[in-house]
Amino acid sequence: MTASDMQTLCRVAETYGRGEMAFTTRLTVEIPWIRYEDVDAVREIFAQGGIATGGTGRKVRPLVSCKGTYCVFGLLDTQALTARLHKMFYEGYRSVELPHKFKIAVGGCPNNCVKPDLNDVGLVGQRSPVFSEEKCRGCKKCQVEQACPLGAAKLKDGKAEIDRILCNSCGRCSEKCPFGAIEAGESGCRIYIGGRWGKQIRRQQSIGL
Repeated sequence: MTASDMQTLCRVAETYGRGEMAFTTRLTVEIPWIRYEDVDAVREIFAQGGIATGGTGRKVRPLVSCKGTYCVFGLLDTQALTARLHKMFYEGYRSVELPHKFKIAVGGCPNNCVKPDLNDVGLVGQRSPVFSEEKCRGCKKCQVEQACPLGAAKLKDGKAEIDRILCNSCGRCSEKCPFGAIEAGESGCRIYIGGRWGKQIRRQQSIGL
């Protein structure tokens, strides 16, 4: 949001509400206490300021994303990608009534700060490590092993090994080896479908990188 957007929201909240605002978990803004007969006037003020209203009901909801490459762990420019997806899905389909609300989230890395795997569609930034056993010197204090937050990298029989089942492609180990035994591999995003919030949480199923 720009400072001008915030000024418009504050003016509406003070003029038509009770001077209060709240941010939702999807980072949209709610202004309570607006009277029904003032809704059209409020919408007109927002339209003049280029602020969209809506985003509720059984429709595609506004997208959410983490900070992406603004974060030290970000592997994906979530801001640019989310802007494209927002225009494609939210702006393109927000008038379409669906059987149920539909949520999309974009995360820059497997830290899952915006919980992409609990949305109907989620994208998570990934960077798969490329390990060269020939370059590994079996250091007693392996920097790759120390860098891995999941314990997927281990020294075994004098060589480092990457457990591909435990590895979640977070990219933390990339280029940590001083002898070049592990490098940053392919970058992209893993796509998840079918997650949900609520009383019965369901994690999504991954459909690939």
